Amino acid sequence: MLDIQAQTDEKLVQRKAQKFNLWLGMLGMFMMFAALSSGFIVYTASGVDKGIKTLLPNALLYSTLVIVVSSLTMFLAHRSAKNGEPSKQRLFLIATFILGVVFFALQVHAWNVLIDRGVYFVNNNASQSFVYVFIWMHLAHIIAGLIVLIGAIIGINKLPKDGNLFRMDLASIFWHFLDLLWIYIYVFLLLNQ
Repeated sequence: MLDIQAQTDEKLVQRKAQKFNLWLGMLGMFMMFAALSSGFIVYTASGVDKGIKTLLPNALLYSTLVIVVSSLTMFLAHRSAKNGEPSKQRLFLIATFILGVVFFALQVHAWNVLIDRGVYFVNNNASQSFVYVFIWMHLAHIIAGLIVLIGAIIGINKLPKDGNLFRMDLASIFWHFLDLLWIYIYVFLLLNQ
C-alpha cells in the first residue's frame, strides 16, 4: 500500500516538474520575442528611412485566422479528453494538426510574397529582416507544437486516462501559448508596417 502511494506521489512530483518546465520554457520564448520586439523598435526609431516599408502580405492575416481556429479545435480536443471521448479527442487533435500545417504553409507563402516584392532577409533595412526573423522563430516553435500534437495523438490509446489528460493539459497550454504569441507578433508587425 505504501509502495503504491509512493509511486503516486512520485508521479505527481514529476508532473508538477514537467508543467513547471513548460511554463519556464514559455517564459523564455516570450522573453526572446520581447527582446526581438525591443530591437525592432530601437532600430526603427533610429531614422525615418528605417521601417518595414512594405505592407504585410495578406497570407499573414489568413494564417492568423487559421491559428485562432486551431486554438478552438485544441480546446475541443482537451474538453473531449476530460470527458473521456477519445474518438472526438483524436478528431479534434488531427484537425488542430492540419490547421497547424496550413498555418505553416501560409507563412511560407507570405515569405514568397515578400520576396516577390523585393523584400529580402539580407538587405540594407534591418526592419525587413526582422519580419523574417519573427516568422522563422515562431515557425520553429510551431514545428515543436506539431511534434507535441503528434505525441498527443499517439498517446490517446497508449496512455492511461490520467496520463492522456496530463499530456493534453501540456499540449493545450503550449499550443494556446503559440497561438497568442503569433497574435502578438502579427499585431506588432501590423502596427509597425
